[in-house]
Amino acid sequence: MGAGGRMPEAKSELNGSKNKNSLIERVPHTKPPFTLSEIKKAIPPHCFKRSLFRSFACVFHDLFFASLFYYVATSYFHLIPKPISYIAWPIYWIFQGCILTGVWVIAHECGHHAFSDHQWVDDTVGLILHSALLVPYFSWKYSHRRHHSNTGSIDRDEVFVPKPKSQVSPFAKYLNNPPGRVLSLFVTLTLGWPLYLAFNVSGRPYDRFACHYDPYGPIYSNRERLQIFISDIGIFIATFALYHLVSAKGLGWVVLVYGVPLLIVNGFLVLITYLQHTHPALPHYDSSEWDWLRGALSTVDRDYGILNRVFHNITDTHVVHHLFSTMPHYNAMEATKAVKPILGEYYRLDDTPIVKAMWREAKECLYVEQDDDSPSNKGVFWYKNKF
Repeated sequence: MGAGGRMPEAKSELNGSKNKNSLIERVPHTKPPFTLSEIKKAIPPHCFKRSLFRSFACVFHDLFFASLFYYVATSYFHLIPKPISYIAWPIYWIFQGCILTGVWVIAHECGHHAFSDHQWVDDTVGLILHSALLVPYFSWKYSHRRHHSNTGSIDRDEVFVPKPKSQVSPFAKYLNNPPGRVLSLFVTLTLGWPLYLAFNVSGRPYDRFACHYDPYGPIYSNRERLQIFISDIGIFIATFALYHLVSAKGLGWVVLVYGVPLLIVNGFLVLITYLQHTHPALPHYDSSEWDWLRGALSTVDRDYGILNRVFHNITDTHVVHHLFSTMPHYNAMEATKAVKPILGEYYRLDDTPIVKAMWREAKECLYVEQDDDSPSNKGVFWYKNKF
């Protein structure tokens, strides 16, 4: 095992546990020899301090570049000869999609009360930014909070909840091939986010229909329902504004300028979340074995290269984010370095190239099962792929 929890191919077993399919050493599933308070003591106290100035500076930074990209595209692209414009627009979509993903991450930080010391500021900024990206801010804030409270639990987690083999669709084995994986990944990255919001696809099963837009749905408690209405109003206002844009500029213009970048934002959001919580080395637990700390440690940091900074390091500081979700992102890298010596083998950074990692996880992480030959691991589930 490499220093700091980096994951190359395994040469030896870890806690007697090795993924037989890929020879990747597994995260320890036993109770860790440290507590959350001991982890916190290892982090410099200033890492927990939120700066209103720095947080707004990040917002203005991202909005400046989003405005710049919009200005260049709408002011100059029509002057470019058509063969070249076919290249210019995809470049705009990629750049705008990436920078707006950063905006999405800041709004996500508002939902964790990591933007400032003032909850009303966080909720106001988060509501505006997320609504502009067609995200129901409070609705997702509360379901995401429950995800953080139940990470790694196959019974109570809220998103990308793996299914036991017995619950996997019989058609899944027909997709367990290269064409099937391409199709599955395409649908997941393009439709996964709206399907999750509208129909709770890949989310925790409820006893009745669950939807992020329904204030009276099973996801929310009575005290949260008013804010779900506010989220819906935010989505309505954003949709109404888009309707007027379509009326004024045309549907094609709105799709080019806003629609395709938003599709890229949604794709990155799903990809980032999927790869943070899906890995052959990560354990999941049922209610007999799960506890909060082990669940929070059942996540993995990923390396997106230069996009780490564009995405405000939500990609490569995710483990610390799950341990201390109110910590602002601009202190998370320092905190991650501070906790590595304590976490040891419980910390995971996988620097596998993202496309390769995405393909591997889609191939190897199809369902979860307990190890047949490990009675002592009862209640601990691992990703597998053999039908």
